[in-house]
Amino acid sequence: MKPSQPPRFFFLCAGMAAALAAPAQPAPDALQRRYERDIAACNNGTLAAPAREACIRAAGTALDRARGGPPVEVPQPSSDGRATIVAPPGAAPSSGSDAIPSSDGRATIVRPAGQAAPQR
Repeated sequence: MKPSQPPRFFFLCAGMAAALAAPAQPAPDALQRRYERDIAACNNGTLAAPAREACIRAAGTALDRARGGPPVEVPQPSSDGRATIVAPPGAAPSSGSDAIPSSDGRATIVRPAGQAAPQR
């Protein structure tokens, strides 16, 4: 072996050390299951409302941290072009069908997701 060339064993050891030093990333399914377990623990009925809400926020923060941060928000124009909607990537742009004018016409009311339209 030439003295100017490092031995192959050195590269093998360096590669193994780098692999062991890198933190193991849990699978996305495992992260989601851990988050759901944390949320279930928050909602088990033993916590007062402020502590429960803090527990839920902590579970979401832990999930975001494990995934490398919260999803990047992407600005999208509304269907009528009058507003910019900031949503996670992949979210369907709002069609405006969930927004209704108030009875006096001075405001636009956006219904929460999954809620039926109010009776007039």
